[in-house]
Amino acid sequence: MRRRTFLALPAAVALPMPRRWTTTVAADGSGDHTTVQAAIDAVPAGEPALVRVRPGTYPGQLIIPASRPSIELRGLGRSPADVVIADDRANGTPKPDGGTWGTSGSASVTVDGAGLRAVNLTFANLFDEAAHPEITNRQAVAVLTRADRLVFDRVRFLGNQDTLYVNSSAAGVVARAYFRDCYVEGDVDFIFGRATAVFDRCHIHSLNRNSTPAGYVTAPSTDRANPYGLLFHRSRFTADAAVPAGAVFLGRPWHPSNDPEAIGQTIIRNSWIGAHIPAAPWTDFGAWPWEEARFAEYRNVGPGAAVTPDRPQLTSAEAAAYTVEAALRGFS
Repeated sequence: MRRRTFLALPAAVALPMPRRWTTTVAADGSGDHTTVQAAIDAVPAGEPALVRVRPGTYPGQLIIPASRPSIELRGLGRSPADVVIADDRANGTPKPDGGTWGTSGSASVTVDGAGLRAVNLTFANLFDEAAHPEITNRQAVAVLTRADRLVFDRVRFLGNQDTLYVNSSAAGVVARAYFRDCYVEGDVDFIFGRATAVFDRCHIHSLNRNSTPAGYVTAPSTDRANPYGLLFHRSRFTADAAVPAGAVFLGRPWHPSNDPEAIGQTIIRNSWIGAHIPAAPWTDFGAWPWEEARFAEYRNVGPGAAVTPDRPQLTSAEAAAYTVEAALRGFS
């Protein structure tokens, strides 16, 4: 047994330090398991666990069920790129037993276990859009979260459309996730959902999809009653060199099943924004106007951070309520 060790996190994110079950995954057979899923399945139900993953690529879907809370999934490589957990299916990919996977079913990794910590690894959806012109529903999720009190530290999320789906177990249920020093890439709505998700010092990268517009970064569906949706703090928004200036929107409001209670929130503060973001960075989603969503910025810099009438800005008093600590209060 090992005693739990934590990196320095904001006080609101600090968790207790129970003793925990430990196992090691290695694709070459030198560990306790050869797949991450086998290691998760072996964790005694309800017991805190450390799952150490040696460098390598681990293909196939990974599901962390609600019966496996308080797991730390730690990559043992020198960098997050050394451990890759990946799958390659999209919304429209046919299922063996008929039908298609759908957006949620496309996820390479699904997290239903509360209290997960993922450290120093990569989650990817490797669905190749160009290789499958017959598939028109191309949402391909790398990670779907539905649990509360999740921490992702130095983790990469790779995909194209719908890369990172931050959700909750049901409409009206609050689920919180903290992303620190993470990298997220994609093109269309690649950070989306109704969870409270805090991105602290993260790198958010828009890929070139050779179309106009070139993409949308966020598509929040935050429940009206939840004061915190997607919060980006001291983060960096960049794009491929081929993406034209002003061609990527920061966000649009997603109303799943036309839910009128999904009043999405994206707040970007104290961040650097590249020239791929236009002077009017928010846009409508179908019949739902962006002005009715909760979109705002505060003290951003960079060539894409101009202050215009189409860019709501928080006052200093309002910004004091939208901090990392405030969004994650009661996290432990």
